[in-house]
Amino acid sequence: MGLGRALWGTVLAGSAAAVGHAAIRTRDGAEVDRELFVAANRGHGPGVDAVVGGVTELGSIVGPAAASAVLAIAGRRRAAARGLAAAAAAWLLLQGVKRLVERPRPSDADPDGTRLRIARPRATSWPSSHPAVLTAFSRVAARELGVRPAGRAALCGLDLLVAYSRVHVGVHYPSDVVSGLLLGRAVARWWPGRRRRRRARS
Repeated sequence: MGLGRALWGTVLAGSAAAVGHAAIRTRDGAEVDRELFVAANRGHGPGVDAVVGGVTELGSIVGPAAASAVLAIAGRRRAAARGLAAAAAAWLLLQGVKRLVERPRPSDADPDGTRLRIARPRATSWPSSHPAVLTAFSRVAARELGVRPAGRAALCGLDLLVAYSRVHVGVHYPSDVVSGLLLGRAVARWWPGRRRRRRARS
């Protein structure tokens, strides 16, 4: 891992902490976070709820595990293993952070004002692990596979969709998922990259 990537990872992790601090520890930040939550969590119709409810599970560890299995079957075992390992590391990191912060879920803080569309997860709210897990996996796997910018942009769109879905279904605040995305990117930056092959000497 190069110094530049390590520094970028640290900046991303620090940004995630700053977002969480603003939303949890300051009155203005908490108000903005709640307003954005209400806008995303309100009813958008049963069709949208069904689609978003399905998409949200792509960020669980099961999603990257399934994608890794497909990559392994396709002969890309290195990318599969590294991507899944990064996803697992992101999950473990965020589970530890959750225990330190202990932010209540929206449905715990305001049961009457939360439209909970899935079963309440056991862990606390900040940061959101689903977007972190998916982002760590997609960034590392894409790097190993040599995915081009257009493909990386599509993966980024999927990361954002899963992040939004966690707010839509009522289990996270917007700041939770923003911090999760940043931490997932940080893990991907910290993760060892593939080694470039040395050119054979003529």
